Amino acid sequence: MTYCLAIAIQDGLIFCSDSRTNAGPDRVSTYSKMHRFSVAYDRSLVLLTAGNLATSQAVIAHIQRDLEEDAEFNILKARYVADVADYIGELNVAEQARHKKPSGPGAGASFDASATFILGGQIKGHAQALYLIYPEGNYITASELYPYLQIGETKYGKPILDRIVRPDTPYETAMRCALVSMDSTIRSNATVGPPLECLFYRNDSLKPHARYFALEEHHPYLAKLRQSWDDNIREAFAKLPSLGEVIGEDD
Repeated sequence: MTYCLAIAIQDGLIFCSDSRTNAGPDRVSTYSKMHRFSVAYDRSLVLLTAGNLATSQAVIAHIQRDLEEDAEFNILKARYVADVADYIGELNVAEQARHKKPSGPGAGASFDASATFILGGQIKGHAQALYLIYPEGNYITASELYPYLQIGETKYGKPILDRIVRPDTPYETAMRCALVSMDSTIRSNATVGPPLECLFYRNDSLKPHARYFALEEHHPYLAKLRQSWDDNIREAFAKLPSLGEVIGEDD
């Protein structure tokens, strides 16, 4: 499984993803789920992937092939980020269809080839945009109240995002929040794991070299973040109001 998230704030867009693709008692493998497509001062796009790895790899390969062959439509010819979302949705549906088994009596269990994507970025002349693209090919955008999108194992890292992230949240705070969300998911689900990739695209910059970093499992900053979060959660819990007034005092 995987966990990826993106946050839309006034400063720009935050992207964060894990890299684990398989976890078990005797096998752990990794694969980057963050893909960047940029042309300096014209467009900057980031694509996060979750779900069936063969499908997501095939979609990425098709995007690259269309660029190399200068296809009638490719992501460099799109006028809007929404056009790119439509294009990726169509590729996703087509790749899934190639792997579907026949249905009906005796056909056996169907193979789940579904994949989900988060696409974000900006094309010159238009505002930054962020979309979650479903396996069915349709998509949604982030809301004003909850300006973030998640794919994969979303439930463990959602509470911190709900409590902290707002459109006017500073980008450094939003990035820390994304890392805490990611670490909370890693703590509760063994199928999500490092290296963690994070990227900040500054609104209206259209620069190919966004602020990017990757954290391995034993990176000193990640260790400090985990320890500080654990310590502060315990301290906050200890300060919660006593239940004495509800259940009564001991005799």
